[in-house]
Amino acid sequence: MFYTYILYSLSKCKFYVGQTNDINDRIIRHNSGNVKSTKYGFPWKIVFYFEFDSRAEAMDLENKIKKRGASRFLESMNFDFNEWLSRHA
Repeated sequence: MFYTYILYSLSKCKFYVGQTNDINDRIIRHNSGNVKSTKYGFPWKIVFYFEFDSRAEAMDLENKIKKRGASRFLESMNFDFNEWLSRHA
């Protein structure tokens, strides 16, 4: 299984989009400071993720989300980010 995921930094108020084949390990690495692009901003919380059978599919969606922007992508899915934030802040 491969995953495309959207994280949110409560301390930086920023989104991060990525893809992986081990989502639990990847989030641990993001929150331990071992990923250069997310080193400053933990705790990172998972907002949403998608499962795929191939890495190519996961990478395709990752690129689409990054081009559009995570918040706009979530809005287009009718995802209520403010409600999510009120539960996780």
